[in-house]
Amino acid sequence: MSDTATNDPSSVGIVEQHQATLFDNGEPLTLDCGKSLSPVQVAYETYGTLNADASNAIIICHALSGNAHAAGRHTAEDRKPGWWDQYIGPGKPFDTDYFFIISSNNLGGCNGTTGPSSIDPETGKQFGLNFPIITIADIARLQKALVDHLGIKTLLATAGGSMGGMIALQWALDYPEFVPGCVIIASTPRLTAQNIAFNAVARQAIMADPNFNNGDYYDGDGPTNGLAIARMMAHITYLSEKGLDKKFGRRMQNPQTTGSSFDQDFAVESYLRYQGSSFVTKFDANTYLYITKAMDQFDPFPDPETTAKRLEKVNSRIMVMSFDTDWRFNTAHSKDLVKILNWHNKNVSFEEFTSPHGHDAFLMKSPDYQQSLASFLLRLYQDFVIESTTKKNKDNR
Repeated sequence: MSDTATNDPSSVGIVEQHQATLFDNGEPLTLDCGKSLSPVQVAYETYGTLNADASNAIIICHALSGNAHAAGRHTAEDRKPGWWDQYIGPGKPFDTDYFFIISSNNLGGCNGTTGPSSIDPETGKQFGLNFPIITIADIARLQKALVDHLGIKTLLATAGGSMGGMIALQWALDYPEFVPGCVIIASTPRLTAQNIAFNAVARQAIMADPNFNNGDYYDGDGPTNGLAIARMMAHITYLSEKGLDKKFGRRMQNPQTTGSSFDQDFAVESYLRYQGSSFVTKFDANTYLYITKAMDQFDPFPDPETTAKRLEKVNSRIMVMSFDTDWRFNTAHSKDLVKILNWHNKNVSFEEFTSPHGHDAFLMKSPDYQQSLASFLLRLYQDFVIESTTKKNKDNR
């Protein structure tokens, strides 16, 4: 990492990951499936400074393969910063001159938060498939416990892209008095049959791997081939056809040997194989099973009666954002959510942005998207931080 990068005024710089132990006092985390976990470890990072009345906190909800490391670097030698580094820091949309940003790893994950690869206190071995089935609501429930642990009485906003958008919405539904603002990006209120099918095939690729061993593979090689294939397939859905054509087209990897075997003829094949092989070094196959199943089951508005009841107390300002080349969660998904919210007189705004990057666009630089996101968050800050502080000062005179 260069001196220029370490001294970048728009970077949060070198950051530290923290670990919290929750639900260790005799009150376990009760899950939607009826089972419980105790204790629960949570990995998290924070960026910026919590103000005096703890009113400027925003929790970032990450996507399927994300983790707590959303911005900055852990050491000066790190090759890459956190996964949303372009959006978190001084002068960026999640401006750390104003906001206190919290990013935690999800329940069921494999990067420091309790999940299938964690040790089951009852057996002394990794949970594997003995880990209980989890939901998006369970993930939000653990995040709420972390925010309580940090002594924060209310958030300014929740925000997330893809699966993170589902979690951000879940917050607004389950903790309506706790979340003045909610940002849902490149997401959906429910998976379509096509998206469920993608997840099902990915899980089958993992479970069909000879090394899967019914999820008990932690003392062996593990289902690396199956997980790599699952990631390769998923990665295709995160990119647009236009983006792939621009980046790779029909360019050959090695023209001298093209067509001589079933190996990597095209550059795009090599790229996907790299994505799969690198993913297996940092992600747990069982976590992939559990998290994709949680996404499949997410459906907060299954019928009119349930929808009306769930939205009755919601008073968040909700910003929904989509991208024109995202075919995994296309703009129709976002419009479905906006329509539901409008029908129930909720405070919702919507924008679609042009990008060549497909579903991954929410992680990429885009001036219009960045400006809209920043403007929405600064309005929240003005209305719920500055005006609240001004009112308190007047009341104390």
